[in-house]
Amino acid sequence: MTEAEEMSRPPAGETPPGESRPDDETRAEHRESVPADERDALVTIAHGAVVTSGGLSLQRVLATATEFVLARALGPVVYGVYALAWRLAQLLFRFVNFGTVQTLQRYVPAYEDDHGRRARVAGLAYLTTAAVGAGLAVALVATADRLNALTVAHPLFPPAMAAVGAVVALTGIVRTHASLLRAVGSARGEVTFTRVLLPAVRLATALLAVGLGYSVVGVMGALAVGTALLVAIGAPAVVSATGIRPTVRGARSELRAFYNHATPVALSSIGKVFQNRVDILLVGALLTATATGVYGVVLVYVSLAWIPLLAFNMLLPPVATELYAEDRVDTLDRVYTSITRLILTAVVPILAVQTVFGRELLGLFGPTYTAGYLPLVVYLAGVLAGSAVGATGWLLVMTDHQYIRMALDWLLAAGNVALTYLFISAFGLVGAALGTGLAIALQNGLQVLVLRHYEGLFAFDATFLKPLAAGVAMAGAMWLTRAAVGGLASLAAGVPVGVAVYLGTLVALGVTAQDRLVARTLAARYRRSLGAVLP
Repeated sequence: MTEAEEMSRPPAGETPPGESRPDDETRAEHRESVPADERDALVTIAHGAVVTSGGLSLQRVLATATEFVLARALGPVVYGVYALAWRLAQLLFRFVNFGTVQTLQRYVPAYEDDHGRRARVAGLAYLTTAAVGAGLAVALVATADRLNALTVAHPLFPPAMAAVGAVVALTGIVRTHASLLRAVGSARGEVTFTRVLLPAVRLATALLAVGLGYSVVGVMGALAVGTALLVAIGAPAVVSATGIRPTVRGARSELRAFYNHATPVALSSIGKVFQNRVDILLVGALLTATATGVYGVVLVYVSLAWIPLLAFNMLLPPVATELYAEDRVDTLDRVYTSITRLILTAVVPILAVQTVFGRELLGLFGPTYTAGYLPLVVYLAGVLAGSAVGATGWLLVMTDHQYIRMALDWLLAAGNVALTYLFISAFGLVGAALGTGLAIALQNGLQVLVLRHYEGLFAFDATFLKPLAAGVAMAGAMWLTRAAVGGLASLAAGVPVGVAVYLGTLVALGVTAQDRLVARTLAARYRRSLGAVLP
């Protein structure tokens, strides 16, 4: 049984439908204002977000620990080489699956009653990822010297690229494992692979390599070996969990539909890379290795701010696909509005903390890295713009507008490369964040307009102003605390004060029925789950 199905069933001890208990009366008042189909969709997506946010938070902790260890052990210059190599790997992670991640989400749920088609779609996904991964690995080795000459010009960079190529190819297979689990409704399975095991392997191999005295090449080589072990262990586990045994026998009948969906998504990913991944390449090419290292730490904190959007996007695609296929567009629109407001509500306090205490947070990596404060703040503005519109990209793909998204991605990619180049030349490190932030805001703004024009989906209303107002109040409270206390102690004191002010302001301004429903339903469910485990 999938997690979505589990969420729709009354848990153990819950009163069956048709019966009532005294403590059900308050819940019923809120449920009456939210239609049943909307309620089920909201609870399913929110549950997936809770599971995913836990995994994402652990992933960010592990990633931050990895960056901390390497920044301290390698020093600013060599760490800058590593940061560029890792950023290249992250850039290629977006392309190595060649659109198969989204295609699995589109067709595996649709073929629920046809196990043969599911197996063939999964087989095509693995075959495509393996072929593209091998090609990228070869390309990295062939272009390593040229890339080195154009960027950091360091002797360790070319030999590290061979290991980076292996890491990219193997990570693509692990991501296919995770995507197949996600497609059958298992948020826990996807989170385990991509949010827990991959970053855990990265941290463990980094500690091992540093402990043995290796530099960038050794760190990347150890990561390649660890990822290969994860591929081997994961394959039988995924088959057992999903009941899908990938095959390419008879897959010719699926080729047209599969690649009609995967190809524009893959090409869209290339455009997306040039929108928000070209920054580190241009920093490496136009500035110094030290600046590349500083910007790499900035991106560590930026990744924390993306957690709410990524978390709510975990189970939104299959839910959106189902609603759209059943022509329940009005319900999809209401769900889109509520989920987007929840994303905004969750991301605002993260942005407030990083804006107020950004220098203290960057200083944890060393005094050199505090130079990234202004780029961090500028980049966070782009995160706010991207999070405030919700899952526009996923909704375009799930409603069969993947070609429009591809065109938008490529159009804005060209503009982003030009703007980021000009901004870095004019403003230095902050220019990289400015160019990427503008690209994120413009891309998502256009996608909002496309969704409204073609599908009538539009998320925004006056309720979106409430978390923004609460965020301003939170930031003000933390600024005052920082001024009064100072140093790292202000971070420890200011965050609890800020969170209390944020929640209090939200309650004072009023919480919507949908948000109350999600919070109370999930809280009650998790209390019961804990009660079943704890004495």
